[in-house]
Amino acid sequence: MSAALPSAVGPLARAAAGGGPGGPGHPVIPDFGAPSGCVAHDATFCTDWFTAHWTNLFWPALVQHVELTLVAVVIGFVIALAAAVLGHFQAWFAAPVSAVSSFLYTVPPLALFQLLVPATGFSVLTVEVALVAYSLYLLFTTILTGLREVPQDAVRAARGMGLTRWQILFKVEIPLAVPAIVSGLRVTTVMTIGTVAIAAYVIDEGLGSLILKALQSPFNTQFIGAGGLAVVLALAADGLLVLGGRLLTPWAHARRTA
Repeated sequence: MSAALPSAVGPLARAAAGGGPGGPGHPVIPDFGAPSGCVAHDATFCTDWFTAHWTNLFWPALVQHVELTLVAVVIGFVIALAAAVLGHFQAWFAAPVSAVSSFLYTVPPLALFQLLVPATGFSVLTVEVALVAYSLYLLFTTILTGLREVPQDAVRAARGMGLTRWQILFKVEIPLAVPAIVSGLRVTTVMTIGTVAIAAYVIDEGLGSLILKALQSPFNTQFIGAGGLAVVLALAADGLLVLGGRLLTPWAHARRTA
């Protein structure tokens, strides 16, 4: 496992091993190019440096961060939805799923990464497995709660119209559970965006990688820029989910304004 570390995480591993230009114990200082007045005076945030490195540094990391988050949330949602439906149909199934998912949710991210590395290595797979595991508890709980809180009058009315169990699920219960489902997706997505940053200890991808590298230097622009982008990404994702939830539940908005 130790032999795979340098090739897996590149500069992070070499920095940890003391392989920087200053020798063991010296931080790896990134090459910032020709210094501007802002950089030369070590200002808190250099807009010109951030702009100059947007295309080759910040944008690729942002795209990687979005990809890692999206894959984990989508896979976690599909698994949680299937488990919640089974738990809704068969009450006994909900307890063990809730117990396992809640246990995984309590394991610290770095500890879970460490447990997975011997089996999956320093890879995207390690990160995605951990992210999916973290997403299951919140998604499963909110989806199951939403399904169980659907008014029974609506279910009985649908049954009286001759709808089958699965038709009731897809035409009545899931649509009425959308507010709860979206609520769970919002929390899970924001949490996953934050956890992806920690994944920089495993793979050299995402905004967390830029943040981790910036911690090795007194130059703050990369740290602030990457951290700020992570915050903006979380806010944007949350806003999109809120908008999506409103579009999917126009009846809820009409009821609130009535």
